[in-house]
Amino acid sequence: MTYQKKQPVSRRSFLATAGIATAAMALYPKNMLFAKAIEAQPPSDGAITLAGNWRFALDRTDAGVKANWFAKVLNTETNIALPGILQTQGFGDEITADTKFVAALPRDMRWYLLPQYKPYTVPGNVQVPYLSQPVRHYLGVAWYQRDIEIPAGWAGKRVELLLERTRWQTDIYVGDKLIGSNRSLVAPHDFDLGVLKPRKHLLTIRIDNSMLSPTYRPDGHAVSDGEGSTWNGIVGRIELLATSPVWIADAQVFPNLAAKSAQVRVSIGNTTGKAGTGTLSAGGVSVPVKWEEAGGKAVIDVPMPDARAWSEFTPELQHISLKLSGGQADHDKQVTFGMREIKTDGNRILLNGEQLQLRATHDGGGFPLTGYPATDVATWKKIIGICKAWGLNGMRFHSWCPPEAAFTASDELGFYLQPECGMWNAFDADGKMLAVLNDETTRLLKAYGNHPSLLMLGATNEPAGNYAKQLPGWEKAWKEADPRRLYTDGTGRWAPPPAGAGTPFAADFLVTGSPARGPRGWFGSDYEESLNTIRRGANVPCIGHEIGQYCAYPDFGIIEKFAGKGKYAAFPGGIGWGKVPYMQPGNYIIMRDSARTHGILAQNKALAHASGRFQVACYKEEIEALLRTKSYSGYELLDLHDYLGQGGALIGLLDAFWEEKGYVTANEFKRFNNTTVPLIRLKERIFTTDQTLTASAEVAHYGPAPLSSVTPTWRILNSAGKALMNGSLPTSNIARGSGQSLGNISADLSKLPAPASYSLVLDFPGTGFSNQWTFWLYPAGNKSETAPDVLVSSSWDEAKARLAAGGKVLFLSGTPEKPSSDLALTTSPIFWNRLMNPNRTWMLGLLNDFKHGALAGFPTGDNCDFQWVNLLPKTVAMNMEALSPALNFVVQPIDDWNRNLRLSMLFECQVGNGKLMVTSFDLSDNAAGQKPAAAALRKSVVNYMASAKFKPQNKLAMSELEAWMPIRYVAPVILNSPPATSDVADPGQVKQ
Repeated sequence: MTYQKKQPVSRRSFLATAGIATAAMALYPKNMLFAKAIEAQPPSDGAITLAGNWRFALDRTDAGVKANWFAKVLNTETNIALPGILQTQGFGDEITADTKFVAALPRDMRWYLLPQYKPYTVPGNVQVPYLSQPVRHYLGVAWYQRDIEIPAGWAGKRVELLLERTRWQTDIYVGDKLIGSNRSLVAPHDFDLGVLKPRKHLLTIRIDNSMLSPTYRPDGHAVSDGEGSTWNGIVGRIELLATSPVWIADAQVFPNLAAKSAQVRVSIGNTTGKAGTGTLSAGGVSVPVKWEEAGGKAVIDVPMPDARAWSEFTPELQHISLKLSGGQADHDKQVTFGMREIKTDGNRILLNGEQLQLRATHDGGGFPLTGYPATDVATWKKIIGICKAWGLNGMRFHSWCPPEAAFTASDELGFYLQPECGMWNAFDADGKMLAVLNDETTRLLKAYGNHPSLLMLGATNEPAGNYAKQLPGWEKAWKEADPRRLYTDGTGRWAPPPAGAGTPFAADFLVTGSPARGPRGWFGSDYEESLNTIRRGANVPCIGHEIGQYCAYPDFGIIEKFAGKGKYAAFPGGIGWGKVPYMQPGNYIIMRDSARTHGILAQNKALAHASGRFQVACYKEEIEALLRTKSYSGYELLDLHDYLGQGGALIGLLDAFWEEKGYVTANEFKRFNNTTVPLIRLKERIFTTDQTLTASAEVAHYGPAPLSSVTPTWRILNSAGKALMNGSLPTSNIARGSGQSLGNISADLSKLPAPASYSLVLDFPGTGFSNQWTFWLYPAGNKSETAPDVLVSSSWDEAKARLAAGGKVLFLSGTPEKPSSDLALTTSPIFWNRLMNPNRTWMLGLLNDFKHGALAGFPTGDNCDFQWVNLLPKTVAMNMEALSPALNFVVQPIDDWNRNLRLSMLFECQVGNGKLMVTSFDLSDNAAGQKPAAAALRKSVVNYMASAKFKPQNKLAMSELEAWMPIRYVAPVILNSPPATSDVADPGQVKQ
């Protein structure tokens, strides 16, 4: 059922209520409006709340309209609480193996056909591997009904119904009359009920949360089950409001910093059917206004002589009281806004004339306890407060837009937002999707346009189809219509040049992915050259797209959090208006069961911690590479917290509940993710005692003002935190921006003990800003360590003979001629997750028994760090699944949580009277002669084996080892995805 068939909206009336300059409307095909533009949202003072119990009915066959359900009282025994959603109140379908979730990634939508998931397809134990599943699932129509009482004081007034957030299409009936329809995903659904007589009326709401046409990409976060966005219900404010028959339908404030004034552009609504005149007043200023039969427009300029500019450092809000009077107009409206101005200057973004650097996280709308996004300011203040505590100043909403509470909290806390119009879509040649985009843009800007935190707006995430032809027009028209923010036509993918006469790009800024991210910029380098290639010689600001995405192994303690019990850092309201939590951790349960099956569940905390520390090291390198890139305007993480869908992407430093995982603190993270970050360019992290450490120091500074007379100091600390060397750099004033050189650091390493790990610390005394980098120092003169009673050999026959004689053997397991990619180690962790990318890396780092004697001469923590990374290229993990589960490993690669293989790079055992150490690291004479880390590790292992401490606790029979040798580098074949079918969508390849 479409809106056009029931209540056509003329182009004239649509534009009269838009409240924004009409230039943007040129993009609308006249026949493609899906609902009337939402009406304004007056203040709630004097509103009648409709929160409480409603009569309720599911309509699985969509028979209710033809059967006139709206004209009769629904079953009074079936009630539902609103605000709330049906899935958490006992309605909808139980989850089964073939529940048709709205999702297309990863490419295993028919997961229930895969043998490893067969136990989880049984009724009563259905667990879904690629998302945290909703408690129930329902796509279709539901009806909500109650009686409303119009008070006598509202006689002759226009009545408006506000549904703050619902999805997807709503049809509103009063009595047997259809009032209208709405299908916005980004803004409130508002309905003009007209002038209702003071008495009882029957209000019925039909909600259809099916996938509607034109077809949305099923992974868009506004519509997908990936983060739980397929709920059916109404949340937030549900209320009736009354206005005079002529009222302020919309008021958008356009600050003018230079003139110290604010222009308020007002749209006037009129239900009288008659033209009229009146007065509009604000801030001590009054102007005459007039309206036609369909309404009118007015502009009033309000002086703001004492208003300070709004920013993250001065989040001061302004308030204007508007009054419309005269004729049948008697309406007051309060407008809150911030005095701020954003624009671009070459490759820079300027906020209030000062260079802006965005440090944002992604948010996909995941609210595991409720399913629906929080509509209260307190929850959003907690979430934003957490982000700020971790050094962030913004948030990008991937293919969705949050409720008003998020904007209000951000306004008050000084936090920058980049919502998107609910899309991750392909754009058809006929312009149907473009019409929806413009419709949603109108609604979004009308609802939230006055919020100063709405700093940037994205049309869609990574568009496909005909976007390159259509989205430049969207960007141009909206920029002309409402220049209060910056626009990007596609986050992560944009229309290539030329975008129009004299414009190399349509977007105000580009959100850039590969190749301007990743290890190519680590260890003192940057992405400047990559950005120059992307810009094609033009000047346009760039922001890093979805940087990071490096995973850590899950701590299965999170499973308990899904129960909805206890205190949560970000969710003080718990499960809200539901009877049970919305999401169940089916994917985490499968992961946990797999870990138990493979005998590594007892190591869970250790695996999570070690993988997390490696994740932090990679995030540090990537963020610092972006900060060293002078022309970058910031970055958007993906993500500060874990993502629940698309296979489960455990890419956060925090879990899905915005809580710490225990391996990194906010203060540690803020050392390299903050307004001011000391930086160095240091290519090497491994040194020998005959070398000098040289590094150039610089700074990325985006604080509220320049720093005066800073004398940077540097120190080299040992592992106990004692300073062994120090120095200072020239005193200088630090301007705002990136790339300011501070001088060079030089340290003669011959004076330091080796082998050892050290930290190079760069401080800005008196400011609180400091950063540090670990490096490793080994003795000069690499050589192959030997011991008289230890055989070091790559020959298994030779090793067997020595073991049979009761000797000690370090067996160099070597590398197979054709290494399996499923066992080959990599120098960075899993990107996003392996279910989504089955052909990518599986590794999450190393778990080291760092107190083991074999590592006594090889400084390390429990995790992989860059001294280990030096040894990882062209190495292959040993598959230990065939050997005793009691066998302990000195160095254990951490496998993907979906596979959980027991792997090793270094282990020991007793074989008869012999003692064996096996390694898959290349510790050959050649490697030891070329790599200081290899020489040091070999020496450490050999010295341990030559000592009395070499007493392996685990025993293996020679026959066990003999059987294991041929298969040690063989990975089990695991079917990740059934053959692709038409229900599987590939990013960027969707066509319509």
